[in-house]
Amino acid sequence: MYKPSIGLSLEGLPFIFFTAIATLTFALLDCWFMATVLLVALFFVLNFFCDPERVVPQEPGVAVSPADGKVIKVETMRDPMTGEDRTAICVFMNVFNVHVNRMPVAGRIARISYFGGKFLNASFDKASTDNERNSLLIEDGDGRSWTVVQIAGLIARRIICWGEEGDSLVRGQRFGLIKFGSRVDLYLPAEYEPIVRIGDKVFAGQSILARKK
Repeated sequence: MYKPSIGLSLEGLPFIFFTAIATLTFALLDCWFMATVLLVALFFVLNFFCDPERVVPQEPGVAVSPADGKVIKVETMRDPMTGEDRTAICVFMNVFNVHVNRMPVAGRIARISYFGGKFLNASFDKASTDNERNSLLIEDGDGRSWTVVQIAGLIARRIICWGEEGDSLVRGQRFGLIKFGSRVDLYLPAEYEPIVRIGDKVFAGQSILARKK
């Protein structure tokens, strides 16, 4: 899998292009109210699809955040890929966050499962079982399994996963994107424990969420 970066997610280019054209059109027509509204919209679209580089921690035995946002839950939940009860860390992304998702650990994507569903507010507990979501089962170099779940939100209507089954990715590497507000859940193996708390702000590929016991 190869995903180039130019500072913006390529999936956002159509949104940016059409918003920019609409803004310019209304400006040329001297309709400054609509031009101003669209200019503000263009700013938010650019912010949403920005894809900055991150400094990925290199220390062994840690897992980084798969998403930008705020930690809204740290508790035991049923892993949708293994069926086990595991500690899960849930990160909520609002429309102002970067929405590119990154690998929490280096490993191979062993399985990907997509589930169609509803579009409830991603901060709700039921979102993890009722919303549209995409789950990745990751096997690290020591044979441990990790599960990352991309969950669509109230506004989000498309989950993108660039990774494919069998891909081997490094820690912090981009693997997907969720458009316009959403959530990502990370299920930890038993050997790891969370080091974040509810309310903490985290950054994909950079903030450490869990450490080996």
